[in-house]
Amino acid sequence: MLLGNIFTELKNEKAAADVLLSLGDIVLIACVDAARKAHDESVGEYASGAVQRFARLASDEDWLRLMTALERTEQPAATCLSLMLRWSIAREEAAAHDAAAKGSCTCGGSNAGRHVHT
Repeated sequence: MLLGNIFTELKNEKAAADVLLSLGDIVLIACVDAARKAHDESVGEYASGAVQRFARLASDEDWLRLMTALERTEQPAATCLSLMLRWSIAREEAAAHDAAAKGSCTCGGSNAGRHVHT
């Protein structure tokens, strides 16, 4: 399957779940599930957003890491999606850790019904 098709299918919840299962990485699936719950998103919304965040925010080193991984794999689409998801999850975990160290959260100040800043 082409990478563009996979990215498009992430918008469909059933297809997104199937794509994640096809990666065969139960740890990654669990991490995506935890991350999506933290943002009150579906699996498809989180995965699609992770791809978009990578495309928009990844550093040159991150892109180089992706290109290197793609050169070494026989499953480029799965490798690409997996790397982008892991990158997004790691970025969010680092931001949460930094915020916790500063005694704040990563919500940007909006409570959206989740918590109240005092």
